[in-house]
Amino acid sequence: MKQPAVYVMASGRDGTLYIGVTSDLIQRVYQHREGITGGFTSRYSCTRLVHFELLSDMPSAIAREKQLKAGSRTRKIALIEAANPEWRDRYPEIL
Repeated sequence: MKQPAVYVMASGRDGTLYIGVTSDLIQRVYQHREGITGGFTSRYSCTRLVHFELLSDMPSAIAREKQLKAGSRTRKIALIEAANPEWRDRYPEIL
């Protein structure tokens, strides 16, 4: 079953951040981790899932993605550290 989600990938603690939206979080994070999609996440080694939010529908997920992208880096880091202060890879939690 598809579940809209917004997520943050990072290259490491306080590293490069990538914010995305998807309807299949497990598959999308796998693609980033394996470099299947190429692009930004591959170029900057953003392979660690450090934050995700499940939403009720895709329009809400897209709106949340835009909200996160518009925020400052400081706010993005605060969001990550509120629930994941060690910046651990949360990918195993979603499997």
